[in-house]
Amino acid sequence: MNRRTLAAMVAAVALTMPWVAVWGAATILPWLGSGAPALLQIGSTLGTVIVTGLAVLGASFLLAWAAETAEKDVPQAFAIAVLAVLAVAPEYAVDALYAWNAGQFAGTERGFEAGNLAVANMTGANRILIGLGWAGIALFTIFRRGSATDPAVEQRPGFLADVVVLDREIGLEIVFLLVATLWAFAVPLNGGIDGFDMLFLIGLYALYIAVILRGDVEPDMDHVGVPAYLQTLRKPLRIGSVVLLFAYSGAMIFTAVEPFAHGLEHLGQQVGIPSFFMIQWIAPLASEAPELIVVAYLVNKARSTAGFNALISSKLNQWTLLIGTLVVVYSLALGRYGTLPFDPKQSAEIWLTAAQSFFAIALLIRFEISVKEALTLLVLFISQVCLEFLIIREVVSIPVSSTQLLLVYSAIYIALGTVLFVRRRRALGRLVRRTAGTVGDAMSRSGSRPRSADD
Repeated sequence: MNRRTLAAMVAAVALTMPWVAVWGAATILPWLGSGAPALLQIGSTLGTVIVTGLAVLGASFLLAWAAETAEKDVPQAFAIAVLAVLAVAPEYAVDALYAWNAGQFAGTERGFEAGNLAVANMTGANRILIGLGWAGIALFTIFRRGSATDPAVEQRPGFLADVVVLDREIGLEIVFLLVATLWAFAVPLNGGIDGFDMLFLIGLYALYIAVILRGDVEPDMDHVGVPAYLQTLRKPLRIGSVVLLFAYSGAMIFTAVEPFAHGLEHLGQQVGIPSFFMIQWIAPLASEAPELIVVAYLVNKARSTAGFNALISSKLNQWTLLIGTLVVVYSLALGRYGTLPFDPKQSAEIWLTAAQSFFAIALLIRFEISVKEALTLLVLFISQVCLEFLIIREVVSIPVSSTQLLLVYSAIYIALGTVLFVRRRRALGRLVRRTAGTVGDAMSRSGSRPRSADD
């Protein structure tokens, strides 16, 4: 191991150490009768944000190295799927907390509000992932220094016409995401998230994992730095290092992001940002930070395709597992099966999130996204959030309510997406047929394997 590789590993772990010390003290010392919980304040809310933010940053690099190293032994899509689940695990924890409270206090105003917060946090996270994640990473990929050496960047004549070209293997994720998106439009029609939503969405993700697990391990790529060193280890040691990195980084992210998000919420409230707005936007932004850091790291290494794969995989698992598990947590807290209820405002939030996803998928049908398209995604997202904030704060007066504003933006996304799907219908048809073939081949490969000793 050269000095540069060692220094990178030590630096990443060192970023997590202050949080390990604080979290460990606050967890262990109470058992000894000490007043350690006060340590979690770390002197101030700003201190909490700094310490936990550094831990998230360090853990994000460890997570990215683990995923890159794992590509030597498992299909890249599966390694990225694991990375995506771990990177957004804090989002699951925050939403599960609200869904649990909704079940615990069902029938009360507090319970109904908790259900609304679960949906708001979930939709905020999903829209951030596309509005800032997909759009921002596309723009970063094209305009970063050295983008000319990135094979994923293609320069084209015309105004804002340069594009990021995606790997066609991501077509499987795009089609699964489209199916989940179409289902999501119907979720509010049932009066809440129910058992049918759970069965369909979790089943869809289980099918996706089953398909990618039956894929082939890709030829070795030219890795550098920490992943290159770890891939030279003997297989048992290499697998052990991957598991350790996944476990440690996952633990850091899972424990640090919630206080990080709450710290940001408190800072926002101190400057007059409404609590509900903070829970929908600032908390999810904090919980998406590991994913965005990992993707920026991959893009900076000219691995833009892997970066986009990670973003799309994250969107898929949030749009299936996250929605599907909310009703499970709610029912467990309730003590029986129940539908997670929410108000008309949250119905509009779900429709807007589905509409944004519909438009974003239409952009990727040809496996590329241009500067102009990325800017459209970004501007639509930012303008909606800013307008809603201004309406809530009564800074501006427009002839629509905040709920009606969500429906207006939903219509815009659907109209734009429909136009693109019609124009690109042949590409969509090819993509659907190819995905159907991939799923069929994966299932038949599993079922037709000979059961002989030579297998």
